[in-house]
Amino acid sequence: MTEIEISEVSSSGDRNSFIKLPWRIYRNDPVWVPPLILERKAFLDRKRHPFYKHGDAALFLARSRSRGSEIVGRIIASDDPNYNSLHQSNVGCFGLFECIDDRNIAAGLFEAAASWLGKKGRTEMMGPIDYSTNYVCGLLIDGFQHPPTLLTAHNPPYYVDLIEGCSFTKAKDWYAWWFSEFPEPAARLRKIAIARAGKQGFTIRPINLKKIAEESLRIRAIYNQAWQKNWGFVPFTEAESEHMAREMKPLLEPEGTLIAEVGDEPVAFVIAVPDINVALRHINGRLTWFGLPIGLLKLLYYRTKIRTGRLVALGVVEKYRRAGIAEMLVLQVMDESVQRGLTGEISMTLEDNFMINRFIEALGASRYKTYRIYTRSLT
Repeated sequence: MTEIEISEVSSSGDRNSFIKLPWRIYRNDPVWVPPLILERKAFLDRKRHPFYKHGDAALFLARSRSRGSEIVGRIIASDDPNYNSLHQSNVGCFGLFECIDDRNIAAGLFEAAASWLGKKGRTEMMGPIDYSTNYVCGLLIDGFQHPPTLLTAHNPPYYVDLIEGCSFTKAKDWYAWWFSEFPEPAARLRKIAIARAGKQGFTIRPINLKKIAEESLRIRAIYNQAWQKNWGFVPFTEAESEHMAREMKPLLEPEGTLIAEVGDEPVAFVIAVPDINVALRHINGRLTWFGLPIGLLKLLYYRTKIRTGRLVALGVVEKYRRAGIAEMLVLQVMDESVQRGLTGEISMTLEDNFMINRFIEALGASRYKTYRIYTRSLT
């Protein structure tokens, strides 16, 4: 009888155990941010999450018989036909990986995910990717001492050895950058951007939160054009776009979410939001305690203390990529942040997106985290 038992999640009790495992993994990690349990339940709900309208996924738990069937690991395997159709590939993903420091347990979890994907006919497994690259993805490989910002991954350092020890190799790295104030070179960059942008006749406006559904469709159209040649890209479906807009609306601020238009045509956008993780650290994943909204009250209080943010996304359609529009959007957001005394993160950028990485460096930001996507053959 093997010591490790891997089973697919098939009950609400198993799903709750799947969600709560990180509280054990990170109990001694001073920078970990507990997720909202309600949000995690919604993310894994096959009836509510729009990914399941076109894709499929399965959750797996690892139990240790020698520890009294204690849960010691978890993983999700996901299959996105939209990604494979676009890239003419045959790839499945693993994500939401958590595990104690035991290579045998990790290997068992990866084999369970690989077997499930193999039955889908997939020949390659890539990750960590939670459903698709439109959601949280990447394994943190440096910068462990910094807390995760909104919608970014965090993991123990030993996960690198667990994953690489199970025959995974690097597919791509992503960078996160930290900024605090504009250096002198950024002032010169502003002059260049203004000169370029002045020739295009575009306007920049804040998002209209009263028309969030319509605005989300504009942003989706830009994103799906702007990112289509990027590594790992998969287009947002209309359902995913509407879902994301509803999820993000409480965090969106008009001065941080901007749309650039040429005439009536939306051609670029930027989204920067307060880092709600600063507040989430104080409520341990729960909005209510014993039926009382204690967590919610704490969340509302600590939200007023947030002084950091994250620039989540930037997109410019290819026709206007060298027109200074991206620079003007980012500079306007950063101007607003600096005036309000905010610091924050710009993420995530591909390691080989040299143009945007040089631009961010010119703004005075420093690279402080690296995330890695791994791949492994299933044949």
